[in-house]
Amino acid sequence: MSTPILKVQDLHAGYGKAEVLRGISLEAAPGSIITVIGPNGAGKSTLLNALMGVLPSTGTIAYDGQPIASLPLEERVMQGIALVPERRELFGSMSVEDNLVLGAYRQVRRNNKQWQGQMEVVFELFPRLKERRTQLAGTLSGGERQMLAVGRALMSQPRLLMLDEPSLGLAPLIVKEIFRTIDALRKTGVTTVLVEQNARAALETADYAYVLEMGEIAFEGPASELAHDPRVIGTYLGAASVQR
Repeated sequence: MSTPILKVQDLHAGYGKAEVLRGISLEAAPGSIITVIGPNGAGKSTLLNALMGVLPSTGTIAYDGQPIASLPLEERVMQGIALVPERRELFGSMSVEDNLVLGAYRQVRRNNKQWQGQMEVVFELFPRLKERRTQLAGTLSGGERQMLAVGRALMSQPRLLMLDEPSLGLAPLIVKEIFRTIDALRKTGVTTVLVEQNARAALETADYAYVLEMGEIAFEGPASELAHDPRVIGTYLGAASVQR
């Protein structure tokens, strides 16, 4: 059995004296997609920020078998971890292509031409970005901005990609396109941690799922099983079960 690329044990994190996460444990296999679903205020974004090193935390975070809890954010990025935050944080006055190049700043700085090949990988995943490569990021639609945010993160060639609410505020057709792309990331070998309020789409896409409630893992299991779990259906999916 392969070593999990991400293994978290007894993670605690919060803001000042307010503890948000209480004893979180989870793991992700290489190349898999795991999702964390739950209501607003459950601590989903806090979890990603703690894993990324944006927030201080206690507990164990192992990446590819090595402890990283003491590493600063910059070092975690260097190790191959990327986070696409809910706010996307693009540079609106720069072109699509320039935003993507910023994601590969390590390679560009070292004059490593691999970033050019990685840009073609991103354009293959998001053909719309290729069509708009010279367009200013600030003029893109909401869905296109989300594609660009994910594409920029992929430019760093991460092994672990964390996505915070990628479907937030997007039209249903664009949501489907975003999730098709997330599913396609399996072929690249990237492991994905998906935080998402759209439980139906998340469970259709993920391999394994965790339900986070009030800062604790309420229950977990294979996504295809949780999609038919009465507790999940009643709280997060409505009357109809997800069809796999």
